[in-house]
Amino acid sequence: MWVGHKPMILLNGFDAVKEALITHSEQMTGRPMTPFVIDTMKGKGVLFATGHIWKQQRRFSLTTLRNLGMGKKGVEYRVQQESNYLLELFRNEGGKPMNPALAIFPAVSNVISSVVFGHRFSYDDEVFQEMVKAVDFMFHFLPSPFRIAYDLFPGLMRHLPGPHQKAFECLAKGHAIIRDEIRNHEKTRDPIDPQDLIDYYLNQIEKSKDDPNSTFDEENMIHVITDFFAAGTETTSVTLLWAILYMLAFQDIQEKVREELHAVLDPSKEVCYEDRKRLPYTNAVIHETQRLCNVLLVGSFRECTTDITLQGYRLKKGTVVIPDVASVLYDPDHWETPHQFNPNHFLDKDGKFFCKEAFMPFAVGHRICVGERLARTELFIVFTKLLRAFKLQLPEGVKSVSIKPITGGLAMVPQPFKLCAIPY
Repeated sequence: MWVGHKPMILLNGFDAVKEALITHSEQMTGRPMTPFVIDTMKGKGVLFATGHIWKQQRRFSLTTLRNLGMGKKGVEYRVQQESNYLLELFRNEGGKPMNPALAIFPAVSNVISSVVFGHRFSYDDEVFQEMVKAVDFMFHFLPSPFRIAYDLFPGLMRHLPGPHQKAFECLAKGHAIIRDEIRNHEKTRDPIDPQDLIDYYLNQIEKSKDDPNSTFDEENMIHVITDFFAAGTETTSVTLLWAILYMLAFQDIQEKVREELHAVLDPSKEVCYEDRKRLPYTNAVIHETQRLCNVLLVGSFRECTTDITLQGYRLKKGTVVIPDVASVLYDPDHWETPHQFNPNHFLDKDGKFFCKEAFMPFAVGHRICVGERLARTELFIVFTKLLRAFKLQLPEGVKSVSIKPITGGLAMVPQPFKLCAIPY
């Protein structure tokens, strides 16, 4: 099909998606540059950048996340600390009905804040709340008719009122918050002992100042940080909400998780990501949550950087490729019960955890999610600590809960629900 002057194809099924994103990974690193993307992202950062800028910014982001993952106060420590604040919020409800989304979204945003800014925010901090709301608005705006209209009629839409103008305001507010953080870091940082992404980026700018090919500057830094919040907040938060919802819907599975956690983990020790190797059932439940909830309806759009042959068809340079992730995660050739919540999809006959090639919620190939390890760490530690500390049940009088998603945004979001968290 054609969208404007661009040819576009939708890839369906594991074989087609694998051939495109793995076999032709190098030729699938492009991003379609629509008017809205150009006007907002300006080809900077990681998510919407291409070519030389994308390669430099991505390599820096991966290296920095690895560096921040080491040491006593690495990424895992930050996740553990934030999950303790989250558990305290649940505990303070005293077993009364609560909306878990009001706690989950700020907690996940705070993990990103800790990684990029070096500190967390109080959940009632006005600047922090503004930032969380801005990310949420952008996530829901991107698939909206107004964004599509902007891409079709950019010259007209730039001058008309509407939610697209609010999108620009949200970005401007977010960028202003990030600039304030950068100014503070310039005054207080120790170049010899970087503590967060901004510290590392400022060091990189200094190191690359005489390199004519360097793309390291303040504008790219701001967009990289924006990308971290955009890609790392909504998807991880929504996945955790689905995990909680599935535990409410399938109490027998929640009980099996609880039994494994209480049998294996030392209650006096912190949960760490390495514990997943000793918790095959819990790990399988988390992976099955990611598979079935399929947070992103389709994979991020790619663009062919050269002419290629895919599944016997010739695709010209510039063709937009949309991987249908749902067709892979629900492929009956790879999943025994594709539309049912079944942790056995990730367990062998001996009850040991194993992961199939068709499991690709973070995408695959050269454009695989930069924050995959961070997201996996968050999902495992937060879910495990919640299930170890509380029995999750429906409020009195509520007999069942719907596991049908709300569609319409970028993410498959669960319908609003409440729970009671009963401490063990």
